[in-house]
Amino acid sequence: MRPSPMAARAASGCSTAALAFFRLRPLGRAVRPATAPAGRFAFSGTATCRGRLVDSVLEELRSRRPVRVSARIGLQGTKELSDSKIDKKTLRKGLLLEFVKDSERSLLAVVERPDGKKNWVVTDQNGILSSIKPQQVTYVVPGTIDFDCSRIAEFLEKARDLLDPTILECAWMELSEKDKSVTVEEFADIVYGSKESLESYCAHFLLSRDIVYFVKVDNRGSSTYQPRPSAQVGELIRRKLAKEAADKELEEFVDLLKSAKALPLDSKPSKNSWLMEEKVKQKIESLQAYAVDACNDAQRRMAGNILKALGFSRTSSAALKLLINVGYFPVHVNLDLFRYDVQTTYSEEVLSVAEELLADCPDSDKHIRKDLSNLRVYAIDVDEADELDDALSATRLPDGRIKVWIHVADPTCFLQPRSIIDREAMHRGTSIFLPTATYPMFPERLAMNAMSLQQGTDCRSVSVSVTLHPDGSIAEYTIENSVIKPTYMLTYEGATELLYMNLEEEEDLRILQEAASIRAQWRCSQGSIDTSMIEPRIKVANPDDPEPNINLYVEDQTNPAMQLVTEMMILCGEAVAAFGADNNIPLPYRGHPQSSTAVTASAYLPEGPARSVANISVLRAAEMDFRKPVAHGVLGVPGYVQFSSPIRRYVDLLAHYQVKAFLRGESPPYSAGDLEGMTFIATMHVKVARRLHSNSLRYWLLEYLRRQPKGRKYKALILKFMKDRMATLLLLDVGIQVTTMVAAGKVGDGATVVVEMVHPRDDILSVTEFPEDTE
Repeated sequence: MRPSPMAARAASGCSTAALAFFRLRPLGRAVRPATAPAGRFAFSGTATCRGRLVDSVLEELRSRRPVRVSARIGLQGTKELSDSKIDKKTLRKGLLLEFVKDSERSLLAVVERPDGKKNWVVTDQNGILSSIKPQQVTYVVPGTIDFDCSRIAEFLEKARDLLDPTILECAWMELSEKDKSVTVEEFADIVYGSKESLESYCAHFLLSRDIVYFVKVDNRGSSTYQPRPSAQVGELIRRKLAKEAADKELEEFVDLLKSAKALPLDSKPSKNSWLMEEKVKQKIESLQAYAVDACNDAQRRMAGNILKALGFSRTSSAALKLLINVGYFPVHVNLDLFRYDVQTTYSEEVLSVAEELLADCPDSDKHIRKDLSNLRVYAIDVDEADELDDALSATRLPDGRIKVWIHVADPTCFLQPRSIIDREAMHRGTSIFLPTATYPMFPERLAMNAMSLQQGTDCRSVSVSVTLHPDGSIAEYTIENSVIKPTYMLTYEGATELLYMNLEEEEDLRILQEAASIRAQWRCSQGSIDTSMIEPRIKVANPDDPEPNINLYVEDQTNPAMQLVTEMMILCGEAVAAFGADNNIPLPYRGHPQSSTAVTASAYLPEGPARSVANISVLRAAEMDFRKPVAHGVLGVPGYVQFSSPIRRYVDLLAHYQVKAFLRGESPPYSAGDLEGMTFIATMHVKVARRLHSNSLRYWLLEYLRRQPKGRKYKALILKFMKDRMATLLLLDVGIQVTTMVAAGKVGDGATVVVEMVHPRDDILSVTEFPEDTE
């Protein structure tokens, strides 16, 4: 390539940098001028030369005004063509042009023929025929009449040798001094010494894609490029460098993800390893937030870019799958823990205070504790219970009446109201019990050791003793601080077995069963409503494994031991409510409006889950009062206070604070208004915990069903009809409800179904009725 005469003349007195810039040799790579001082973008000592050079070149360009090939065919030459300038008459067969293929690509193509009234058929650089609109054309290359589409590749290859991005910086440094605007043609002639087809296209390519040095200015149908101010260029360069650095970080992170994906399962990096470096941590946490639909705008953009770079769809499910594949999440990760921001650990401050309490073991009620360690004490709970907070004793009095004790663990002997441990418990509201883990309301060592009842050990408790009338109503009661020594730690199954064995030495357990029986009859006479169901319970061992062990238990709440414990807990709540009313103590009293509708509407149904579902469906909302008891129509008692689980439920703990203060002769620490506010806070967290438990239980029930042999038949019970023959069924062997069509039967009847499809992650369970063989 030879330089233009005016460029050679103008450059004859300029610096070496300027000579290099104007390429007095065939263009290979632009030569960058010496670096300017910080904050400046100009050559040192070349301003005069630069001014003469630019002026002379522009002046000669404008004075010559050559007749271009493009002008002869009615085009705008090498000027940018705005959408409004491109029309049907502008394009001709054989022209080489650039057009926008999609949002991310612009291609070169040769015009072939018209397509309808406005469009044109072109052959692009990939040899593909397309119909394009005039508005898609961004540039018509001058001097390209009857251009052969087979030569596009050669044209592009030659252009690559000229497309040096440093040209833009050099040209900007030269042109910004005089604030000169140039057309594409002028730019080509200045930097390449020619305005022919190849050079003009290269000038267009560089200018149209530049976001730093020049800005496009449209003026009366023509376009020029104006140098940006120095300050603006500096800021744009800073942004560009920052983007390049971010793109490099993204590329490195994507490579890291690809490497982790390729590793075998037992060799994948641990979750903690992804969190060690801040830059990696931000990106992996963006993916996590995106996977659980809890991301901010910045995290959404970051996760979207990562998924796009990997070729994945920008969906939460794709993000989840990626995090599982790289080993950050286990296959069966519980996303609800992240969605609801559940606190599964404790701060160092809380743990430190808990350790101090364990070391000191304070007991503010030691001087008023009654020694009940001589009683035979039964603690009955599920086999995996970690927090044991209630136990039972019973005896028959000389007059034949039954006296029972409900012993409740006494965590308030360790705690002070409004202390740091107490505030932490309030903001958790409850212990969270999931098939895979338990997250206690108190720090684990405090909850499961010092506070819990332990077999064969002297344990601090609050004992509620109740003497029953023969009909099951309360004759008298007392509440006192005590020391007990639990005799048995039984599961429901173990306690039921002891009851069936009817051993002579377990007379106290039989008396408890008798007390539970007469209490159930008395509550029924008071209008109690049966809501007992078949409840599934799952324990998952090694939950982080792809195929963990799943242990399923289906609990029938009519089980004798379960009924015994339920009746005693209701009795305890009734006695505490009476104690609060008799002594004018503010407590979290629970009530439920009586509903005769539930009883009459479901009386025709057989006892069991079908009747319970019907009863529950018509119940009115529960009520609370913090000054006096309110009737609990569902339980059939005149008042009720939850008191038996102060290690697991914060509202129970509040009741303990109030009652214990009275027993010490002190004023209650909380007013009715205080109780209402704190109960509201705790209840919000309880709702989240219930949702967590319900969702997690259902997931693992579905996972259990997914693993069962295909075609296995399940016994089911019709609970209710939704519409026509669409019914809600209860799978009796699993304890899960499902909806399907049934051919015959009524509410309470049995059916047999088979599982057609189950997807735990998507919460999908589909079953069909299996027709029974008839002979």
